[in-house]
Amino acid sequence: MEETFINELQPKMVEWRRYLHRHPELSYREQNTAEFVANKLRELGIEVQMNVGGGYGVVGLLKGGKLGKRIALRADMDALPIQDQKTCDYSSEVDGVMHACGHDGHTSILLGVASYFSRYQDAIQGEIIFIFQPAEEVCPGGARGMIESGVLDGVDAIYGIHLWTPLPLGTVGSKGGSLMAAADEFFIDIKGRGGHGGIPQVTIDSVVAGAALVMQLQSIVSRSVDPLQPAVVTVGTIAGGSAQNIIAEQCRITGTVRTFDEETRLLIRDKIESIATLTAQTYGAEASVEYLMGYPPLVNDEVEAQRFFHEAPHIFGAEYVQRMPKLMPAEDFAYYVQEVPGCFMFVGAGNTDRGMDYPHHHSLFDFDEEAMLHGVKLLITMVQSAQQE
Repeated sequence: MEETFINELQPKMVEWRRYLHRHPELSYREQNTAEFVANKLRELGIEVQMNVGGGYGVVGLLKGGKLGKRIALRADMDALPIQDQKTCDYSSEVDGVMHACGHDGHTSILLGVASYFSRYQDAIQGEIIFIFQPAEEVCPGGARGMIESGVLDGVDAIYGIHLWTPLPLGTVGSKGGSLMAAADEFFIDIKGRGGHGGIPQVTIDSVVAGAALVMQLQSIVSRSVDPLQPAVVTVGTIAGGSAQNIIAEQCRITGTVRTFDEETRLLIRDKIESIATLTAQTYGAEASVEYLMGYPPLVNDEVEAQRFFHEAPHIFGAEYVQRMPKLMPAEDFAYYVQEVPGCFMFVGAGNTDRGMDYPHHHSLFDFDEEAMLHGVKLLITMVQSAQQE
């Protein structure tokens, strides 16, 4: 790995990242971002496909000078519906939209990796697929469409990274097996019979039924799930009624479920549906449940995770390589590693001294741009390690 050239890439990656940060685009609307990426890849002499996956996906293909494995690398491109509250010269210029999760950095890192390998193309042992994916932030997500378009055809392994402000700059982390949770959503509508708040005996109070249901849902994890299996059932909203003296005819409850294995995931879905129906019936009401199965658990391949733990200490030092705990946020990179062996890795991007330690999806979110250098080095090393086997 030629570190001198990688260091020369840093000003370009900062420039790219700040342009993308000033011009964010929401999920499924990444047209200008896709054109920006495609133009940069073409300038590098990389074969480009656009509009991949039924959206604004971009794929670059770089063939090496030697035979070998086909390795895929993935970056996400979409922003979030959040108003940027930062005061800096690269804050978002789009009202109500910002890169609050580091996807602008992920895109710039992958462009940096593409720049590196295009310069040393003859040394590549095989082929590299650069996947720039839209719509990671919104289910059903962009990954499935990219896969259905054939981006993983013939791929031997896939790697992805996430800039992560909870980790300090200079550290990296991952783990074999389950790393990130499945994320499902539920929407429960309770229908009763409305009426006068002073004459409750002739009504069916949907709010009372809803309140009871909220408490019943809390028993699922504590009494139905194996205590050794991490799981979360969160009620995010409960809404019903229009005035203090009217008994509400309808009440709506929404929430999210996070799990790490399919058995627990399906158990919780079945429990929510049955408890909602039976609780509503207890109060004379009716319940209908819409349950959306979101991204599956992200499960790293054990062999590829071991590659990370073997290679990363050589770059960063053993004391800066962490074995990550399971994380409840979800990632549609999970779909890729369901199809081919792969590893998702976290690159420390937090810097408390510079105020860059706000959580992801926060209006003041930012990351230390030096982390992009670390991301480039990690991906280059993983590719070279895999292709040299």
